Amino acid sequence: MQAVTVNVIFALIATVRASNQISVNCSVPLIGQYKCETPIIDPSTEQPVNCGRNNKATINCTLNKGYVCAEDGVSETFVKQIPCLFTNGYYFETSLLLSIFLGMFGFDRFYLGYPGIGLLKFCTLGCLFVGQLIDIILIALQIVGPSDGSHYIIKYFGPRLTLLDADNDSLTAVQMEL
Repeated sequence: MQAVTVNVIFALIATVRASNQISVNCSVPLIGQYKCETPIIDPSTEQPVNCGRNNKATINCTLNKGYVCAEDGVSETFVKQIPCLFTNGYYFETSLLLSIFLGMFGFDRFYLGYPGIGLLKFCTLGCLFVGQLIDIILIALQIVGPSDGSHYIIKYFGPRLTLLDADNDSLTAVQMEL
């Protein structure tokens, strides 16, 4: 009888303790409900250490006091994915300098992994220097990148460009006439 009473008391204490905590969906918590560890940045790539080919890195996060994950009702930690840019060893500065100084021989395209275009530029002297000029512009604007689909290694506060696209899901604002 005493064992049952003790178990009931512990169950009530656990219920009261659990009722003071708010359940949160840990797959999409709201801002202010959690804190995440600062990602460790790899100095050679200027990206988080565990950045994958899907351009995502994982970091550990902890819910603030008074919150628990709704999935199990107990845990206060979860893993969150943050955006990153996967790099595979191609430097922006190197490709731009190769394009400026040796682009007429196609060295920039060989470096980026396009041997066919590099050979064409080599045989035609950079398509009579027009191809070299076009490649300088395309590489400087970061339109042409490495052939494996990775991103350039650019310093963290370097000249990184972000291309914006507009599609059917983009919202547009109507301009009022004066």
